[in-house]
Amino acid sequence: MARLSKSDLQPRLFSNKRLAALLIPLIIERILDASLGLADTIMVASVGESAVASVSLVDSINFLFLFLFSALAAGGAVVVAQYIGQQNKEKASLAAKQLIYSSTFVALVFAITFFVLNKQILHLLYGKLEYQIMRQAEIYFAITALSYPFLGVFNSGASLFRAMGDSRTSMRVSLVMTITNIGGNALLIYGFNLGVFGAAASTLFSRILGASIMLVLLHRKKEILIIDKLLKIRLDFPMIRRILRIGIPNGIESGIFHIGKISVQTFIATLGTTALAANAIANTLASILNIPGGAIGLATLTVVGQCMGAQEKEQAVYYARKLMKITYITVILLAIPLLLTTDLLVSMFNLSTAAATLANEVLQILLIVNALLWPLGFTLPQVLRAAGDVAYTMGVSIASMWVFRVGLSYILAFTLNLGLHGIWFAMYVDWLFRSILFGTRFFRGKWTEKHVI
Repeated sequence: MARLSKSDLQPRLFSNKRLAALLIPLIIERILDASLGLADTIMVASVGESAVASVSLVDSINFLFLFLFSALAAGGAVVVAQYIGQQNKEKASLAAKQLIYSSTFVALVFAITFFVLNKQILHLLYGKLEYQIMRQAEIYFAITALSYPFLGVFNSGASLFRAMGDSRTSMRVSLVMTITNIGGNALLIYGFNLGVFGAAASTLFSRILGASIMLVLLHRKKEILIIDKLLKIRLDFPMIRRILRIGIPNGIESGIFHIGKISVQTFIATLGTTALAANAIANTLASILNIPGGAIGLATLTVVGQCMGAQEKEQAVYYARKLMKITYITVILLAIPLLLTTDLLVSMFNLSTAAATLANEVLQILLIVNALLWPLGFTLPQVLRAAGDVAYTMGVSIASMWVFRVGLSYILAFTLNLGLHGIWFAMYVDWLFRSILFGTRFFRGKWTEKHVI
């Protein structure tokens, strides 16, 4: 695909100032999310390694549905962004309301199911766990499952604001949720000694608050979208189908991807508490490195989505390239200090010597490989999704997950006796495979011929 000069792109849909206004709040919001996970883990660590392990195991399930809700919200955001690019306010508003209804219904179904069957699900997945870890996991899972509908509403609202090019609002609401959650943790874990119950209750309350604020703000913001009378439910099935054409492949991809991650987590569970705790800390710290890529991926849905809606395919390519360059610069700049302070960061957690050593070993390799491959494997496919090329991203992600991250993990960890290191090496192969296929798809340009609206 030929490179585009700036003169080819006049007038540009997104100035540098507008891009910065979109990206900076998104990055701050992602930092808040990562800080929240870090703070939760540190606070729960005061209860002991069994608490860290139980929260980590349940969060593997919770993240499955967090990303499922985010995928559904992203599907709606792509449709809304393209209508906005087309300057069709009526259709954009209709799509926004249908997204809120759809995501809330899906979240409610899972919340009820997981609250009622939380013990059965955990025992099915992690039946061989120590009693103390399993008991704490059951408590944490039951309470956090109740937060799913509120998380679904919040994610939908955040995606809609981003589709409008407004990322400051979701950042501010995230800040309120973060402060509420950390404050609640401090009160319930340290003040009342409620352990994982306190952490879960704090999470539930913060999500209820975030969803409530988001609905109020959506109702007030009428410059681009008109979202009112939500309680007077009117379903528009053609619009819902349009949203689900993007959201379902995204959701299937995200769901199966995280089911694969849970499968890998069951492998790690058999390696013992030391490996579980080390893996939990490595995941928490490594997530900081992916903050820029995750934020820019969300911005890509807005930028590329609006360009495609306006039939500005050349601009879609131009901004995709530009956003990937920014991703690599920020990820590498962040990887360097993390790599230099790995020992200090791991020492913040109340780990045994064996677990701390193992976490350090994993992180030192992970931070380098992540900076090289993660943007291509996980930020670039957002470009394809924004254009509606969701079947391809779904197929590649599912195949790569199950062949490499699950299948190869088992071989390296147990057949070749590499333990936790083998599981992480298999993940690196997964990233490499994704990077090659998504990079090839982007440069061939077939994604620009897709249609959403």
